Amino acid sequence: MNSSDNFFASWTTNESYKSMLRLMGSLSGLFSSSDIPFIQYRVTENLFCRCFDAVNLSRMDVAYDAKIGDMGIGIKTFQMPGAYSIEKVAEFNRIAASFKNLKGEELAHYIARVRNERMRLGDELCGVSKRIYHIVERKKNKLIVFNSPYRFINEDGITNVCQKDTSLSFYDGEEQYIFYPSKSVLQKRFEINLSDSMVLDVDILKDPYAVLMDRIGTDILHPDLHVASSGGDLFSSASDIRESVVLPLYSLRAGGTVRYVPERSGLNQWNASGRMRDPNEVYIPIPQKIHKQHPSFFPERNECFVLHLPDGTDLSAKICQDGGKALMSNPNKSLGQWLLRKVLKLQEGELLTMDKLDMAGFDSVTVAKDGDHEYSLFVCTSENRPDDNAEASM
Repeated sequence: MNSSDNFFASWTTNESYKSMLRLMGSLSGLFSSSDIPFIQYRVTENLFCRCFDAVNLSRMDVAYDAKIGDMGIGIKTFQMPGAYSIEKVAEFNRIAASFKNLKGEELAHYIARVRNERMRLGDELCGVSKRIYHIVERKKNKLIVFNSPYRFINEDGITNVCQKDTSLSFYDGEEQYIFYPSKSVLQKRFEINLSDSMVLDVDILKDPYAVLMDRIGTDILHPDLHVASSGGDLFSSASDIRESVVLPLYSLRAGGTVRYVPERSGLNQWNASGRMRDPNEVYIPIPQKIHKQHPSFFPERNECFVLHLPDGTDLSAKICQDGGKALMSNPNKSLGQWLLRKVLKLQEGELLTMDKLDMAGFDSVTVAKDGDHEYSLFVCTSENRPDDNAEASM
């Protein structure tokens, strides 16, 4: 069995996962006085990845939060007051102008098409061929954990389209969706899947502060921690924190507010003037401020290093051009074959534009330093970055 098959066969018996969910739920009093356990969604994502040895995709702006083998997983944590809950599954802020004049069925089909394209792009980026939602539902003194289908929207099956002043709802034959144009948010109806679920009782501590203070200086905060940690460390250590930089795939016009992809450099380097170039020849620009802020982050110019791509592929790469302003693969066509052809599905000779990047849902890449001459690349968006030119972080 591959790793995704192993997950389905044994996920309800993972004692580390169950214990850690109970533990985090028991500490809900730190944040709320409710008898409904509170678990922050990032905590759920990190616990899932730790306990199931899943690849954590939280650094990437893709349709999935984690990956096990070839299975993409959307991880959600929410309350379900009744038999169902309506939850956000996608957001399209960067392309809001493209659908502002659409209504009814035309808007429903457009959103379905964009949503499906984002999922397809996530599949290509991360090497995914099947997908599920993993849900942690919070109820009074318990957690109901279940898996739910993660489907493409059936564009041909769209029906029951209902246009209201602030929303658009539609059904595709299997799932119910609601889209809010003013927020560019797509939501989906979730129902409990009892055939693939487990129930965890949670004893919420009445005074978690006292318990934590009493445990300071000891090796345990809760009995479940011994069970949870028996399979390995479930918490990130300092060594897990990797130095990283964010590199924009675009430039800024005069004034610094309008993004564009240069037609003859960067990801369109193949179109540069002068000699004939391979149609896949590209490079990722490195702003000078990155070298100034992190002078030892990248190896010396023309010194090869390994670049891990999110689908598991490894490229040989190097820093090129005067001032080290370009990250290129070696050979230089490999990066373009992956990003332009496989991921973005551009034809040879087709220019990459800002509109196409926005439609894809990313406009930058994060490069993380894994070790000596070893790096990982993730796609991301500058939307929530404090500096729209570039960011360096530890």
